[in-house]
Amino acid sequence: MPATLPVGNLIDGKWSDKGSVHESVNPSTGDIVGTYVSAGRAEAEAAIAAARTAFDTTDWPRNAALRSRALNELAEQLAGRVPALSRTLARENGKLLAQTTWEVSLSVEWLRYSAATALTQIAGRAVEPQPGTYVYSTPEAMGVAGIITPWNSPVILLVRSLGPAIGAGCTSVVKLPGQTALTNALFAEAVAATKSLPAGVVNILTEADNEVAPLLVESPDIDVISYTGSTHVGRAIAAAAAPTLKRLNLELGNKTPMVVFDDADLDAVVPQLVASCIMMNGQFCCTGSRVLAQRGIADELRTRLTAALQAVRVGPAEDPSSQLGPLIDKAAVTRVDGIVEEAASYAKVLVRGGPVNDPELASGAYFRPALLEVEELDTPLVQQEVFGPVQTFEVFDDEADAVHRANATQFGLAASVFTGSDIRARRVARDLRFGGIWINTWGLQSEHIEQGGIKQSGHGLLCGPSAVTEFQNLKAYATTAPQPA
Repeated sequence: MPATLPVGNLIDGKWSDKGSVHESVNPSTGDIVGTYVSAGRAEAEAAIAAARTAFDTTDWPRNAALRSRALNELAEQLAGRVPALSRTLARENGKLLAQTTWEVSLSVEWLRYSAATALTQIAGRAVEPQPGTYVYSTPEAMGVAGIITPWNSPVILLVRSLGPAIGAGCTSVVKLPGQTALTNALFAEAVAATKSLPAGVVNILTEADNEVAPLLVESPDIDVISYTGSTHVGRAIAAAAAPTLKRLNLELGNKTPMVVFDDADLDAVVPQLVASCIMMNGQFCCTGSRVLAQRGIADELRTRLTAALQAVRVGPAEDPSSQLGPLIDKAAVTRVDGIVEEAASYAKVLVRGGPVNDPELASGAYFRPALLEVEELDTPLVQQEVFGPVQTFEVFDDEADAVHRANATQFGLAASVFTGSDIRARRVARDLRFGGIWINTWGLQSEHIEQGGIKQSGHGLLCGPSAVTEFQNLKAYATTAPQPA
């Protein structure tokens, strides 16, 4: 990456400074931390052309050994940049430094996992259904992948798509958000330093506006889109991609129910409920935004959770004593505060939360956590994703009531069940309509197991051995052998 600012974009193995210049702002302080070049249509077209050429004219799609080597090398390049990436990400999106360090460090392991699957997920099947007739199949790279990643966890969510895309043999154009431009540039620096990656295989663009992403979705030269973000945008992507019928992998919004039964260990549960609300400052697709308490422990849990959320320490992302950092910007504070204020008309406010007015934090985009008790399910606070540290508190009577309430939204990404009974946990988990279920825990992530949603939380899988298949086509062959005279 060039030493001079503003930071640019990586296209066909070269740094580009073409585009409009924007500022990156630290939401903890309101200070400008750097400037960057936002890519536009011309840069997107150049990146698509580079990725298409690399896919069509090199042996990259057929050289699994090279792809595995490149992923391992990229993992090493990223490992050497963990401290710098972690600090920069904390300054740009406000996530606590401990959390950004976890994100970047885990991304290294996920790349190494993809390096292994690049060599194992290349086998097809062969069958002789009758004498002299042979049918077989082989997976092959789909083509050029367009990867669109959000600002809340840009490193690991990029790696989650880019790793299997590289492993499958795709080339790619990555669109990263302007809010984390300096972080994006550091990741691109790691890509540029990976000698095993041929020019044009991975192109990285940062965008402040909205030209690059629509072009990726609409372009006939992009064969697959991997998008993580809101359900609203996911629907728009599906509509815009329809004319080209390209493959879509979409992980979208959620309202994560945290179902707590009477026999749960509240000493263990309450800290996890708090963590699920404030982790990533509540800006997480799996934020534990709905606490469902069985009636027998509801009073105690309500009291303990209220006290715990009121005691959360709000502060700068790089302050080790902070438990909750800022939202991405002050516009987000205004938006979330408006949601809570409107909800107070139909919900019981247990913890109001809201904007932080302390003089030492006044320049940042801080929002104290909120907790509101609701009964009716058809309310905005239950049905709509807030994307902030806001929880609902709901009471249920039995397993059937818990399942009914938990399933009563359009979303289906992830849910948690807390109970002392393994049989109950399995029984309830079976009936919850979510792509992933945590039992007596929350937020556990592993590169070894698939992640994906159902209903309006999207479709497709990432992580695990199935991730590579999201970027592959399966080609079938048939032949007959000459028969003896």
